[in-house]
Amino acid sequence: QVQLVESGGGLVQAGGSLRLSCAFSGRTYVMAWFRQAPGKAREFVANIGRDGNTPYYANSVKGRFAMSRDNARNTVYLQMNSLKPEDTATYYCAAASTRTAQGLIEPTYWGQGTQVIVSS
Repeated sequence: QVQLVESGGGLVQAGGSLRLSCAFSGRTYVMAWFRQAPGKAREFVANIGRDGNTPYYANSVKGRFAMSRDNARNTVYLQMNSLKPEDTATYYCAAASTRTAQGLIEPTYWGQGTQVIVSS
């Protein structure tokens, strides 16, 4: 069983930055971040390979967000810069067994989420 615990959410002004963390237990998985804004479907944000290689990003966050991982600390991170009000959402950490060559994943495990609010 894999446990995922997110932290680092909060309230920030537009143009600001936040760093989310996700502590994971169990064996090493492909890790990802998704988000869900009020009234909208959950959407993919970023994922990263088991050894931290080749992050993939949604077009909406490319160039602003950066995902990384520290397997020695069993933690993945999402550095979010130049935040916009449309980035307001609950952010979920997820783990998947595999990733396709196109960077697609099917998460098996989910965290409880951490809320990010970006004020204009």
